Amino acid sequence: MAADLASRGPVRDRGATSIADRVVAKIAAQAAREGVGTVPEGGSKPHASVVVHRDVARVAVSLELDYPTDVGRRCGAVRGRVRARVEELVGMEVHEVTVHVERLHSPLTRQAAPRGRLS
Repeated sequence: MAADLASRGPVRDRGATSIADRVVAKIAAQAAREGVGTVPEGGSKPHASVVVHRDVARVAVSLELDYPTDVGRRCGAVRGRVRARVEELVGMEVHEVTVHVERLHSPLTRQAAPRGRLS
């Protein structure tokens, strides 16, 4: 069987596989969750959007972090994890990973009373 596969030639010459942008975005979002570690209490999970052009991906990740934290280090970890996982699982080059920190959650904001009507 291995001889059969070898006689067919390189994989890239046998056909094409197309992966939808939304699939790559889901992989990037999961990788961002892995890279950021814990989601802040009351925060939302990271989400991602992706633009793919000729097997090259550009990824934008939005996330929330605890405060205080080393924002640069944590964003760097997310960038590295997203780039590695997308390249590993999808086989696309990742030229850019932009990380947007939407909110910082501090212990003081978690203790504050929720906004809204009082009963």
